[in-house]
Amino acid sequence: MTTHRQDLISAPEDTLRAERDEALRTAARLRAVLDSAHDAFVSMDAGGRVTAWNTAAEQLFGWTGEEAVGRSATELMIPPRLRAAHQEGLARVRRTGVSEMSGRRLELTAIDRNGREFPVEMTLQLQHDRGEPVFHAFLHDITARTTARTELRQERAFLQALLDSLDAGVAACGSDGRLAQFNAAMREIHGLAQLPIGPESWARTYHLVEADGRTPMAPEAVPLARAWAGETVQHEEMVVRAPDRPPRRFLANARPIDTADGRRLGAVVAMHEITDAHRAEMLRRCRHAVAEALSEALSARDAAMAAATAVAGELGWVCAEYWEVDDERHRIVRAGSWRRDGFDLAGFSGDEPLSFSIGQGVPGAVWARSADIWSNDLLGDLTDPGRLPLGHRLGLRAAIGMPVHCDAGVAGALVFFSDNPVGRDDDILAVLRDIAAQTGRVMERRRTEQLGMALAAARRDFNRVIELVNDCVWSVRYEPPDRWHTLYVSPGESGVFGGPLPPTDTFAHLMAEHIHPDDMELFRAYENALKAGRPGEFECRFIGFDGVMRWVWCRGFPRTEDGVLYLDGIATNVTERRELADQRELLLAREQEQVRRLQELDRMKDELVAVVSHEMRNPIAIIAAYTDSLMEEPELAERRELAAIERTSAHLLHLVEDLLDLARFESGPALLDPRPLRLDRLLRQAVEEYRITAQVDLVTEIDSLPVVSGESARLRQVVDNLLSNAIKYTPPGGTVTVGARAGRETVTVDVTDTGIGIPPEQYPKLFTRFFRASTAVDRKIKGTGLGLAVTKAVVEAHGGTITAAPGPQGGTRFTVTLPR
Repeated sequence: MTTHRQDLISAPEDTLRAERDEALRTAARLRAVLDSAHDAFVSMDAGGRVTAWNTAAEQLFGWTGEEAVGRSATELMIPPRLRAAHQEGLARVRRTGVSEMSGRRLELTAIDRNGREFPVEMTLQLQHDRGEPVFHAFLHDITARTTARTELRQERAFLQALLDSLDAGVAACGSDGRLAQFNAAMREIHGLAQLPIGPESWARTYHLVEADGRTPMAPEAVPLARAWAGETVQHEEMVVRAPDRPPRRFLANARPIDTADGRRLGAVVAMHEITDAHRAEMLRRCRHAVAEALSEALSARDAAMAAATAVAGELGWVCAEYWEVDDERHRIVRAGSWRRDGFDLAGFSGDEPLSFSIGQGVPGAVWARSADIWSNDLLGDLTDPGRLPLGHRLGLRAAIGMPVHCDAGVAGALVFFSDNPVGRDDDILAVLRDIAAQTGRVMERRRTEQLGMALAAARRDFNRVIELVNDCVWSVRYEPPDRWHTLYVSPGESGVFGGPLPPTDTFAHLMAEHIHPDDMELFRAYENALKAGRPGEFECRFIGFDGVMRWVWCRGFPRTEDGVLYLDGIATNVTERRELADQRELLLAREQEQVRRLQELDRMKDELVAVVSHEMRNPIAIIAAYTDSLMEEPELAERRELAAIERTSAHLLHLVEDLLDLARFESGPALLDPRPLRLDRLLRQAVEEYRITAQVDLVTEIDSLPVVSGESARLRQVVDNLLSNAIKYTPPGGTVTVGARAGRETVTVDVTDTGIGIPPEQYPKLFTRFFRASTAVDRKIKGTGLGLAVTKAVVEAHGGTITAAPGPQGGTRFTVTLPR
């Protein structure tokens, strides 16, 4: 019994011993695992006393396991300044049974045995044993990570400071294409901060424009977008046009950011501003273009227009005009204009005549103020009779005007228009002032050159005339009391004085020695008048150096220069005049009588022609009417006699009409009914009608002509006369060309044939009544000789002119010029 009880007692003890041994082995294994872990392992009870402390904890904190177990973890691990907070946290867990730090990775500051503080990362687990909280913590030193993180943060701060210190704008995007970096310069460029947007929005959001300054940049053309796509971009020119800010120009360099294995991390762009350099280069090009234009221009107008065009093209403006004040200084007239290709300014600017009075429009305001104008309000700043509102509707937003000065004041104006508001720019104004000043100097230089050439031509003409006349022209200088120095004597002296005048300073005494004594008193009076500064003249008998006496008439004109008296005069041999004086009156009377008789005969001839023409018109009309009636009879319709009568009566009626037309035009002002008409349409219509029956090649070279004022029927009569003559006098297979072109003040029509031509000496008589060229008469070509006379009368009644000249390929060219 006792033995059985002992067996019963020993069995649980064995079991307990086995369980204990297993538990010890498990604890040893767990201890071995924890001791081999890299992280420090610390367990604490609810009071914060250490219950477990592995080898890594010994190495991390410097306390052995024996020293640490049973002691407060606060003393071993927590820096003094944080211990109170740690104790409060433990008390809160004991009170609530919950820890907010459980299950999380925490970065804390710990302390080792030597008092060195260092960062650790801790993972805390909270368990409950018999209702009490138990803490298990894994910790490891993160000094290297913290140091690296700090260094990275410092490097980022350094990089950001470095980027912000750059003058160039720098932006970068990430691998997803969204913006990731903007330095301070880039924010200042766009007036916007970095936005998390992709390439499709960059151009629109940041107001990017192509290098022309006008075309919005396509999203795929943005340098950063191209770099993100894999392209390296070098020196790409672009413009930023931010609202309410002046446009700025940049050179962009962009490149992708790739890893060594080819992964795309993003892209970066640097924008270097070249606004000032571009502006300086633009102004340099402007000045160069202006200098070149001015050097090549043949006139002030060409110079001003070429210079204005060069400046407007360089600055991107859409219109440039040059205006000139007219000679009467009543109006300022547009002398030239330029428009940018692709910008429609129809009705606003062109070659059409346009003028303003002083104060009207931009050119009138420049004239009135005699100063430059810079306006970004076309509708509010200036007075304009409808032109500026039209320009505003067409898209113009700014106007700049600059006066062109010359000796007489404002001689013209340079006017520019832009499709964008333009800030007033002193450098651009300086260029425009240079253009205006140089244009004014060119105008003055051209005027001086023209005056110099005119003076030289006048001198040549004067010398030629003086050499051809028989008179003697002379010039002398007077020195009181009685000295006359000869300065100039023309070649006609021998014919007047019988030989050359000897060089002497006693010109008056020499003349006095050869004057007839009876005329000496007249000479002294003439001499005294000249000495007194009054013009004088006299006529005397002069005993020439060849001994022959002649009658000489002298006239002298005094002039004073710098206090010195000069005398210019002319001496004429009037001997023949004196001898013929007695016969002159008789001959004059006879001539006047002959003129009177000729005028009477001419008047009677004109009256006879008019009366005969008028009296013939009715009989011829009756003959024509009866002939038409007879030809309507079937049995008489084919009679050649009636056809001959009809043809002859029509010819006579045409002749009578021409004679009556001449009588009307020569009797006084012609009664025309002028109206606006399209001359080019009239010419083409006439050519097409003649083309049906003409046996020559009809060619038209007719430009688009402006509307002219005239009587359509009369001008058609002119065209018909010239065309019918050209066709009639041109052999079959020849060419008749009708050309027309418009000038600034006239319209010119040419009718040119390759026909038989006209002898050169007969051109002056070509428009005379009944005159026919010998080439037409020799070939027996019929005609009355009245058509060109009537044509000339009609053209002159319209205020125009008609001329004839040999054609470039033979034949004749008739040119009609009519006012616009």
